Amino acid sequence: MKDIISDLLLQAAKTLVADTASINIILERPKSADHGDFSCNLAMILAKPLRQNPRTIAEQLIQALPKNTQIEKVEVAGAGFINFYLAANTKHDIVKDILQAGEHYGHNQTGKGEKVQVEFVSANPTGPLHVGHGRGAAVGDCLSRLLAANGWDVTREFYYNDAGAQIDNLTKSVLARAQGIATDDASFPENGYHGEYIADIAKAYLAKETVVADDIKVTASGDLADLESIRHFSVAYLRHEQDLDLRAFQIQFDVFSLESALYASGKVEETVQALIKSGHTYEEEGALWLRTTDFEDDKDRVMRKQEGGYTYFVPDVTYHLEKWNRGFTKVINEQGADHHSTITRVRAGLQALNVGIPKGWPDYVLHQMVTVMRGGEEVKLSKRAGSYVTLRDLIEEVGCDATRYFLAARRADSQLAFDIDLARAQTNDNPVYYIQYAHARICSVLAQWGGDASSLTSADLSALTSPRETSLMQKLSEFPDIVQNAASDLAPHMIANYLKECASELHSYYNDTKFLVDDASTKLARMALITATRHVLKNGLALLGVSAPNQM
Repeated sequence: MKDIISDLLLQAAKTLVADTASINIILERPKSADHGDFSCNLAMILAKPLRQNPRTIAEQLIQALPKNTQIEKVEVAGAGFINFYLAANTKHDIVKDILQAGEHYGHNQTGKGEKVQVEFVSANPTGPLHVGHGRGAAVGDCLSRLLAANGWDVTREFYYNDAGAQIDNLTKSVLARAQGIATDDASFPENGYHGEYIADIAKAYLAKETVVADDIKVTASGDLADLESIRHFSVAYLRHEQDLDLRAFQIQFDVFSLESALYASGKVEETVQALIKSGHTYEEEGALWLRTTDFEDDKDRVMRKQEGGYTYFVPDVTYHLEKWNRGFTKVINEQGADHHSTITRVRAGLQALNVGIPKGWPDYVLHQMVTVMRGGEEVKLSKRAGSYVTLRDLIEEVGCDATRYFLAARRADSQLAFDIDLARAQTNDNPVYYIQYAHARICSVLAQWGGDASSLTSADLSALTSPRETSLMQKLSEFPDIVQNAASDLAPHMIANYLKECASELHSYYNDTKFLVDDASTKLARMALITATRHVLKNGLALLGVSAPNQM
């Protein structure tokens, strides 16, 4: 309908202006069905070049619109908005479209099968996943689902920073616990990890246990003099633990990449040599620098430190070069806000390589902090982790569905207060309960009806004329646009917000209408409408990775 209305407006505009090539027609959905199904500000755009009042231009455009049976009426509103009201049969066609498309309603082929890689979570293997990782997991997975629904060929990837000082501290911490040194002992490593999970790793190492993580299998030697063995076992142990957390959160990855592998394969050194050859590096005071100011950074960055060893952004540049070489023309990194400072230098490093990577590649979605609340007070500690609330804590408290919904339901760049009491509540104040209950209500009515769902696609929908039905049909028709916009804006919270609105329309309709009436035609029409609503609610929840229960 957007394409049809845009074409009608363009034809009308040609009667007022000679050149319409530069006209950008934008159609929006009014917040209220009373204001029509679509609204356009074209008259306001043309007001300046035509030097006329927008309302006058709007009236002229309406008069010049070609006839179309799918539009019932067109009106001028406010300062000059043009509101379009669809004919009843056009709205009824939306219900039929949904019933025919089923689980595919809202999907499209915008991505045209193009490859896109989404990197998310990418937690250091130094402890259990915390709630910040959980937010990254929820947002990243929802982004992946959205992109797939829009026709992209999506690869989900987890990058382990398994090299560097943090892994050294992990190794020292496990060694200390294996030696019987308590975390409050003066000899415990100064920057060591204090959670109970360190003691669990130490115990497993001494017991010579075997752990499996992704494609690796590591058996502990039990030798406290073998720091390399402790290191490998500890990393594998925590990778396995994180795998369990992700599985409980219903997150699956296609690829796991290791920072250590980039060093072992010599690719980090190859990247450094390529950057030197590009002419964008220099040495000063014993350090190797990348002239990132050549690429809009505020200052140059150290690549190799005076004491030796590369800074952390160097393997990041190498890793992203690998992504490009694997054929990902679009890459999205979902990370915590603390990664903001790395964006410019990674992009600068990729530009300095001069291998054809577009400026501004890759894309980033950065999420802000999560504060966990219970009883109006912040929850700060987890016994197992020692210093933070873990993702598994949340899942055990409120379940996977509520955890996923709450972590994805707000803009990623806004801070989030996760209210455990609200997430557990079985009331309309809890948005995920409210949405799931709408789906369950529909399933209950359909079960009472007990009819053949396949018959609904041919049902006569002319009885769907009430304001509640009109409003609900309008909301259902918005879903494909929401799916497309949420993907293009990398904003899964748009799906969560839409589902609350859709559930509200359903609950209002449910409370205001009797469905199982004596008149067979009216009954089938209403069964068709709520079945279409059920599809939309279920499809939307699936994009968030949240279940759609049949009963509650």
